[in-house]
Amino acid sequence: MNLPNKLTIFRVILIPFFVFFLLAPYFPEYGKYIATAIFIVASLTDMADGKIARKYNLVTNFGKFMDPLADKLLVCSAMICLVEIDRLAAWIVIVIIAREFIISGFRLVASDNGIVIAASYWGKFKTTFQMLMIIALILDFQNRYFQMLATALTYIALILTVVSLIDYIAKNKQVLKEQK
Repeated sequence: MNLPNKLTIFRVILIPFFVFFLLAPYFPEYGKYIATAIFIVASLTDMADGKIARKYNLVTNFGKFMDPLADKLLVCSAMICLVEIDRLAAWIVIVIIAREFIISGFRLVASDNGIVIAASYWGKFKTTFQMLMIIALILDFQNRYFQMLATALTYIALILTVVSLIDYIAKNKQVLKEQK
């Protein structure tokens, strides 16, 4: 169990704490700040584990499987909580989660054919903007400019989600051809 894998596991362990502090009624004044701090720490572990794994050649099959799963669990949990507290429209979450299911299925088919599909820059941008969107929506500062920023981040994240899906499928359409 190397450091990048420990960071990935740590990210998964943080998710229930994040959800608790965001949704529990026990912390009306400061729960969202604790949840935001937990989310930021978890998001930073996402960046750190990949850099460390590549820099020190610590890439493992466990990490290849668990890292993207941990990211999806973190982001999807956060977005579902944001729907619960009425800060994000359910249809946006459905589009984003649908993209994740489509890509996961695509990767599974590719894996069955012995093809490894690397993450693209569009996917990395998508994840970054989704995380920024989540932070802005959790904080929900009642300031017109902050609200405009949160709305812009939401639609940028949504657009990048769709663009990254199209890019992913276009670059890897051979996977579908091999299934015929």
